[in-house]
Amino acid sequence: MSKLCPSAQPGMPDCQILGVVQRDGPRPLLLYLKEPLPATNEVLAMASPLKPTEVFRLSAVCAEHRCPHFDGADCRLATRIVELLPPAVDRLPSCNVRRDCRWYSQEGGEACLRCPEVTTVNYDMSDNSRAVSGLPVVIER
Repeated sequence: MSKLCPSAQPGMPDCQILGVVQRDGPRPLLLYLKEPLPATNEVLAMASPLKPTEVFRLSAVCAEHRCPHFDGADCRLATRIVELLPPAVDRLPSCNVRRDCRWYSQEGGEACLRCPEVTTVNYDMSDNSRAVSGLPVVIER
């Protein structure tokens, strides 16, 4: 079975809603769905006027070599999340994709402890957020 990416984009094969991003606290936090929900156009439209990825975290079949985070063997995003982010929760969240999740299979529970705070759309452009996302760190002169 193919591994699932827990930070997918709309339109990817077998795209499902993993959870809903709650933004009423100091940091965004993912509220996981008990069961996967197909990310149909009708469901994604419920995010309007926001982008679906601002409201939902999606899972889909990992794009592997078609993804800039994949190095041929591993998801570098999962590695950076574990290396650079502190745990967001103190126990593994209830997750409906863990069994097939690329991040979990690669990084184990350490990825799961950080996963609830990972958002697909991030307006925090701190150096740490840029480093986690893989974006270059901007050096001002």
